[in-house]
Amino acid sequence: MYAVIRTGGKQYRVEEGQRLDVERLGLDDGADLELAPVLVVDGSRVLATPGDLGGARVTARLVGAAKGPKIDGFTYKNKSNQRTRWGHRQKLSTIEITSIVTGGRKSTAKAGTKDGAKGTAKDGAKGTAKGTAKGADDAAGDEG
Repeated sequence: MYAVIRTGGKQYRVEEGQRLDVERLGLDDGADLELAPVLVVDGSRVLATPGDLGGARVTARLVGAAKGPKIDGFTYKNKSNQRTRWGHRQKLSTIEITSIVTGGRKSTAKAGTKDGAKGTAKDGAKGTAKGTAKGADDAAGDEG
């Protein structure tokens, strides 16, 4: 089983027990953290939609800190004595993946289509979220 997680603006493919360096998290060593997966693959079962991933979680433990490779740069413009030398070294956090949980939760929209009540909750949510002032005027007109 493996999962794809998102942290620090990047995505990583992880398995249980794996250690990886990610963008600095700002937590103390030994702290536990929970990451929301983007994709979970368990054998032939693939969880990729938001409904499938609702209960899926990836837990990790912060092991330590590290530094990325040094990047040296130099810019130069001839005939004008413009020279700039610069460098950068990214600070990283080392995490260890402790568990990947699929959650086993099924989507409610799929269950609604089996019973024949197709999209009833979805239609009601659309009406309230879109144009609430118009919906309030219609409700006020029905009462009076």
